[in-house]
Parts: sequence; C-alpha cells; structure tokens
Amino acid sequence: MSDSSINPQGAEARVRWADDGWLEVELAGEWRVTRGRPEWSGARAAGRRPAGVRLALAEGTRWDSALLLFVCDVRQWCAAEGLACDQSGLPVAVRDLTEQLARVQARPRPGERSENFLTEVGLATQDVLRKTRTIYTFVGECVLSAVWLVKNPQRFRWADCLGEMQRCGAMALPIVGLISLLTGLIMAYQSAILMRQFGADIYVADAVGLVMVREMGAMMTAIILAGRTGAAFAATLGNMKANEEIDALVTLGIRPVDFLVIPRLVALALMMPLLALYANGLGIAGGMVVSLGLLDIPPTAYWVETQSAIDLSDVATGLIKASTFGVLVGLAGCHRGLRAERSAEGVGKAATSAVVMGLLLIIVFDAVFSVVFNVLGL
Repeated sequence: MSDSSINPQGAEARVRWADDGWLEVELAGEWRVTRGRPEWSGARAAGRRPAGVRLALAEGTRWDSALLLFVCDVRQWCAAEGLACDQSGLPVAVRDLTEQLARVQARPRPGERSENFLTEVGLATQDVLRKTRTIYTFVGECVLSAVWLVKNPQRFRWADCLGEMQRCGAMALPIVGLISLLTGLIMAYQSAILMRQFGADIYVADAVGLVMVREMGAMMTAIILAGRTGAAFAATLGNMKANEEIDALVTLGIRPVDFLVIPRLVALALMMPLLALYANGLGIAGGMVVSLGLLDIPPTAYWVETQSAIDLSDVATGLIKASTFGVLVGLAGCHRGLRAERSAEGVGKAATSAVVMGLLLIIVFDAVFSVVFNVLGL
C-alpha cells in the first residue's frame, strides 16, 4: 500500500491505500479552527476509485470543530461518489458531533424552496397539525389543572394571583383609560357628522353607548392587554424556560401549569370585566364631551338617552366577551412562553407570536359571540 500525508500547521491527515482497496485516512496532530485544516480534495488519490473510505483517529490527537468539518467533507464526498464511509475508528464523541453537524447542514436555509410544491404543502400541513395538537394539549392541561384546583383551593397560589391582578389590572388603567376615551371621542365625532344630516343629534348617545358597552369596550381592552400583558407572560415564561427554571419545577414534582399558568389566567379572567366596565365609562364620557362641544347636547340629556338605549343584557354580553378575551390572551401568552426556544431570540419570537396569536383568537371569538348572541336574541 502507498502512503501520503497532508499537514497544514499541525493538523495531519495520513492517507494510504489498504490491500482491500479501501482508502484509509488517519487523523493526527492538532486540529484547531484557528490554524486551518487539510482540504479533503488534496487527500484523494488521483486516477483510482477506492472501495470506500475508512477514518481513524490517532492517539493523542487534539481536536475541535475543525476535525468535525473535515469528517463532514469526507462523508459528503463519499455520499456524492456512492462510496461507503467507515467511521468506526473515530471516538463516539466525534461521531455523535459529526451527526449533529450533518443534520444542521442538511436543514434548508432561509429563502430556499423545495423543487416539489406538493412536498412543501405536505410539510406545512404537518407543521400546522403539530402546532394545533400542542395547543389542544395545553388547553386540556389547563382545564384539568383548573378542575383539580377547584377541588383543592388551598393549593391555589393566591399571592401570585393577586400580584398578577395588580400588574394586568391596576397598572393597565392609564393606557386603557386613554385609549377608551379617545375611542369614545372618535365614535361620537364620526356619528355626529352623520346624525346632523338627519336632525337626529341625540342618537349619538345611543350609538356610542351601545357600541362601547357591547363591542368596543371589551375589544379595545383585550387588544391592549394582548400587546401588554400577553407579551409579558410569554417573555417571562420563555426566559424562565431558557434559564431552566421550569425544568427545575418539573424535577421537584411541581406542574408548571399549576404553578405558573393558572394564577395568570385567573387574574386576567377577573380583571378583564372590571377593565371593560372602566373602558365603557370613559368611552361614554368621551362621547358626552363631543356631544356637548359639537352638538350642544347637555350632559344630563346625553346620560338619560344613554340609559334608555342600554339595558342589562347589553352590559352582560360585553362582560362575557371581556372575561373570555382575558382567558384567551392569557392562554396565548403562557402557551407561547412555555413553547419558546431556549435562547434570547426564542424569547423574542415567543413574545411576538403571543401577541399575534392573542389578536387572532380575539377576532375569531368575537365573531363567534356575535353569531351566538344574535341567535339567542341578546
């Protein structure tokens, strides 16, 4: 058999032909990414096709990822030539790391498209089904946990729940109040332009009151909390997952859904109706200001007309929506936080997807409520 060697700055690849027609490559020396590594193209024998390539690591060899990259080059060349690549002479650690590196290199890069459109559609469908299954599983875990805590109320973490109620309720009053007041002002101004054409100025109170109580109060509050509280939930839980705090809870026998999710869901479910009532009042007050300044309608007349247009069923529908929206925002934030990747980028993606998912659920369930309430005559 014949021998050859390539040795750039200490990383040596000794190549020789074995009697059985295999090309044996012995890796020796010091393999460092800062010192360069042999090129596999220079280690091949010209004019002769081997039966396969056999890799081995000499004793005392010091290596890092440079050795892994060289082994991957050999594997890729063998795969392209249709040859066998024997790695039994390499340590287990090298083989395992090489497999991981090969899987990473095989992943499609951003912007790459598969040549088969049906394959892309199938993979996308599988991904959607997998994500849907995780959502159903998470909701089921929350339901089972809620039932268990109802039977064992002494295990509920009221201190954590009260803290979350303060953060998502009391601390959200300024932004909810500002947005609701401006929403009432805008609706009253737009309604006044239309109503004045028909001499029905007083009905501005009816329009603003009904829209705020039945729809906009709960909707605007939920949208604000989806961007404020839902993203905060996802970022907090995602950071805890990245720091392995959630793994520590599981190791101690504590279910993360009981410890982290349920207190947040209860806090949002309780505070959302109160915030919606607060938003309704400020929205009606904003309409009252516009009616007084633009239509010369006294506040007393505006308030009497609002009371005549709104009944208890209107308030109840808005509160039902608000409580449901609060649970949806909490589910979206906690789900994305618990499923976040263990990195800073993963936490950011989790917060973004929590907001998007929360807004989508709010719109979908609002449409469902509209149909259901119409069928029930509410």
